[in-house]
Amino acid sequence: MPAHRQNFSERQFEILVGNLLRYGVIIATAIVFIGGVLYLIRHGSETPNYQIFHGEPPAFRSPGAVAEAAFLGRRRGIIQLGLLLLILTPVARVGFSLLAFMRQRDTTYIVVTVIVLIGLLISLSGN
Repeated sequence: MPAHRQNFSERQFEILVGNLLRYGVIIATAIVFIGGVLYLIRHGSETPNYQIFHGEPPAFRSPGAVAEAAFLGRRRGIIQLGLLLLILTPVARVGFSLLAFMRQRDTTYIVVTVIVLIGLLISLSGN
């Protein structure tokens, strides 16, 4: 009986992760699309100047700043928030995997997953 329960739990986890990835991508895509449409409404008729390179403004250099810009209604901030959510979707998958391995008490996979998660979070923070 315990083996059946474990398989059911693993199946539930697979469904949860599948839905997380599916809905994460759908939500991120919708946010990027909305931001893109708003951006084009405002700036669609402008001619870009590619002769001078302008780096990202400070408002878009960290996840917190991107979220703040998006919630202030800045169009580029909305687009970048969608892209940030798209990046965070697989990171959340690694987080859920960590919880599943902790529940199974699989020490090897816990250690490996923690290392991967730390690496992802450090790279995401920009440090």
